[in-house]
Amino acid sequence: MVSFFPEARIWISITFVGILALFIVLSFVRPMLPFPQGVKQVLGVIGGYCMGVFLYLFIFTVLFNLLSLILSISKLAIARHRLFNGITAVLILFCTVATCIYGTLNAQRIDMVSYEISLDNKRDVSDLNIVLISDLHLGAVHSESRLNKIVEKVNSLKPDVICIAGDFFDTDFGSVQNPDEAIKTLKKLRSTYGTYACFGNHDGGSTYNKMEDFLVQANIKLLKDEYTVIDNRMVLAGRMDSHPIGGYGKDGRKEVSEVLYGIEADMPVVVMDHNPANINEYGKEADVILCGHTHRGQLFPGSLITNAIYDVDYGYYRKDKNSPHVVVTSGIGYWGIPMRVGTNCEVVKLSFSN
Repeated sequence: MVSFFPEARIWISITFVGILALFIVLSFVRPMLPFPQGVKQVLGVIGGYCMGVFLYLFIFTVLFNLLSLILSISKLAIARHRLFNGITAVLILFCTVATCIYGTLNAQRIDMVSYEISLDNKRDVSDLNIVLISDLHLGAVHSESRLNKIVEKVNSLKPDVICIAGDFFDTDFGSVQNPDEAIKTLKKLRSTYGTYACFGNHDGGSTYNKMEDFLVQANIKLLKDEYTVIDNRMVLAGRMDSHPIGGYGKDGRKEVSEVLYGIEADMPVVVMDHNPANINEYGKEADVILCGHTHRGQLFPGSLITNAIYDVDYGYYRKDKNSPHVVVTSGIGYWGIPMRVGTNCEVVKLSFSN
């Protein structure tokens, strides 16, 4: 920052960055602070936006510094002009603010995405459809204010089964401002055979039992390394997450063979497993794996990182004909920063053919 404002004292820059960093830290530790819930919520909002500003201020500063360096090496006259630093600083601030505003507005949009999956040599379920969402992160910034919109989007697809593939909560149940109102809204979800969920890495810790109780009250069936049979012709299983933050108490993740034991061979098997890093655990015992977790990076260039880490960080994937079909959703919510840049919140509709 000082390089673009040579007249500014260094302490001004340090103070600015320090304030951003302070609010970011406070947003992470707010559940442990002895403040009223309203104050914690405000800290979460401010800290979330500070993270976004900090990220893109850093990215654009680096990019414009590189541009300045290239122009200087090229000995172009513009790099030596006395207004160059000031113009560059204004461009950095403009690009940062514009990107954060776009990301904030884009995070409120919900895309509708659909996939059709062919299930050979299985019972006919071509008249059934699954609606998939994940990563609601209830308790995160603006998460509760979006619930009605999410429920309306899901119901508009007239689902037979609703699947919520993990990270229903944002690590601490205490961050949910109005649990009773959220339960009332979630009870409006409509489907032929019910709403099912598995837990993700943020659905653990000291408030794990409260999270379970919440889902019971919201008429959402939690599948904890177990399965249920839908209409006597499709199996739906839910896995416990492989790396839950704070753990699941006495509960733990079982082996695939134990979870899916005793299923009739011609029944299609759909598994909710939050983290797509786990897809290589499955072979012919599963037909479809539904995942979330990655948010598709949430903020560009995060998508480049998730794409490099996972076999599939978004969309449809199948390794080979002996492997299950995999669908990874970018999620319906967001973590930490209430923005989406280069990715979208989405509801996914799955249909099947034989």
